[in-house]
Amino acid sequence: MVALLLVLLLVVVLAGVGFAIHILWWVAVVLLVLWLLGFVFRGAGAGGSRGRWYRW
Repeated sequence: MVALLLVLLLVVVLAGVGFAIHILWWVAVVLLVLWLLGFVFRGAGAGGSRGRWYRW
């Protein structure tokens, strides 16, 4: 009975990690798209040149 509970716990943990990693991949893709769009739609700087859209 203990072995069955340990296997069930392992399956639940691995399923949760797989789901979390899947969500993190989608977050990474969204951030990549936003980062690339920032280069396309960046505004003009104070000196008339096109600057970075982020502060750092």
